[in-house]
Amino acid sequence: MLVVYDEIYGDHLRGIPHAESPDRVQVVASFLRDSGKLNNLIDPRDASDAEITRVHSAEYLETVKRETQALHSHAAYLSTGDTVIDAHSLIVARRAAGGALSAMENAVAENQSVFALIRPPGHHAESTRGMGFCVFNNAAIAARTYLADHGGRVLIVDFDYHHGNGTQAVAGDGISYVSTHGYPAYPGTGSADENYNLGADMILNVPLPPHRFGTEPFVALWEDLLPKVAAKVKPTMLIVSAGFDYVSGDPVGDLGVERSAATDLTRLINRVAAQYCEGRAIFLLEGGYNISVLMESVARVIESVDAKETALSSAQESAIPQRERAIVQFVSELLGK
Repeated sequence: MLVVYDEIYGDHLRGIPHAESPDRVQVVASFLRDSGKLNNLIDPRDASDAEITRVHSAEYLETVKRETQALHSHAAYLSTGDTVIDAHSLIVARRAAGGALSAMENAVAENQSVFALIRPPGHHAESTRGMGFCVFNNAAIAARTYLADHGGRVLIVDFDYHHGNGTQAVAGDGISYVSTHGYPAYPGTGSADENYNLGADMILNVPLPPHRFGTEPFVALWEDLLPKVAAKVKPTMLIVSAGFDYVSGDPVGDLGVERSAATDLTRLINRVAAQYCEGRAIFLLEGGYNISVLMESVARVIESVDAKETALSSAQESAIPQRERAIVQFVSELLGK
């Protein structure tokens, strides 16, 4: 599997005690290299101002430039919210968004899946503010650039523990968004009331109890939901907000889901990408703060893509609790409209 990575991703918040640490990519990259899974490496490029402002306001971009330039040996909160930055954050965030773009460009050129091992993550970043560890919305920037350059339709699949409020905000005009997430965990958005049919585009949320949801219902829910969404949207590109903080033991998330779910989710993505997108899908790292879990989860994604695995899991729809089954039924009815 093609993997986008750059050592510069470790420069954001280096030496700053923070859950979103450089180890999230540096240790994972070292593990992948040692296990022979980092042989097809892509160097990322920087996202331009014009590409970033397809999603973010020019004023917000200037705020990030100004506030990072004012920092030297210390870190501070970005004035728009709860995102910690340092003097290197603009450079690294620009390269992270560019990494998502490099992944997209290679997926289009090769008709295959690409994993972008990037940080800082992006799915909380809104047009005018950074939030929740995120500076620029990598998935949204890749989606808008794909549509500008190639047309078609984008489906953003977000299985991170947290709701991608920033990504949801850009849905429409060729972008659909589907998410499961702990609710009402941070950022407190993503209720079932936020599900919309936007003409040809969709916003679909399945809020989950914030802890102890379990592996079988999690996998069964996605295996039931995603094919229905894809059949309605008929995407030409899949963008996956691949956050692995849903796994048991994550200090920031934890839905009580086993590490093995990454294999089942990737097989599902493989099936949908093959059916609708000529194999095109990009996996963009979002959350995941237990380094051991993150290493194994990313490795499972790469292994499943390389082996072209598409098998269904043994998860049964009957394992989905009634509350979530009712939401899925509501989504099915919405998709039928």
